[in-house]
Amino acid sequence: MIIGVISDTHKEIGYIRKAMEKLKNVDTIIHLGDNIEDVEEIERFYKGTIINVKGNCDYSNEVQGEINMVLGGKRLFITHGHRYGVKENLSRLRSKAIELGADLVLYGHTHISMVEFEEGIFFVNPGSTTFPNNGYHSVAIIEINGDKINPTIINI
Repeated sequence: MIIGVISDTHKEIGYIRKAMEKLKNVDTIIHLGDNIEDVEEIERFYKGTIINVKGNCDYSNEVQGEINMVLGGKRLFITHGHRYGVKENLSRLRSKAIELGADLVLYGHTHISMVEFEEGIFFVNPGSTTFPNNGYHSVAIIEINGDKINPTIINI
């Protein structure tokens, strides 16, 4: 299974289109919020399953703030991250992931792409397609193959 992860798109259609060029062949896309309205734009380019959560710039009551689910045989915890203080550190997010038995945590909010592996858990932030804080407009691609999880940050 191949998962495409996108976050913090902030209504910038040009960057969403660039991101979709990189994500067009994935099995599932996960949008981590800021702005959930952008899922409609993603749907123009992608006809597969799209999972999304709302971020701190999203106010819809129709979209969940976080999701705990199994995908590709792995337990995922999906959140925007602002409720867990991810701009300061990952300690609260790590505690939640351990509590849930997560194999993989997907979060955004910082606008900084990164992959970390701690205590048997992958923490993946795809960064921001639009306003990166590390200079890289990016998304993430995560391959799940049996017991293996292989996350990669892709510059767009």
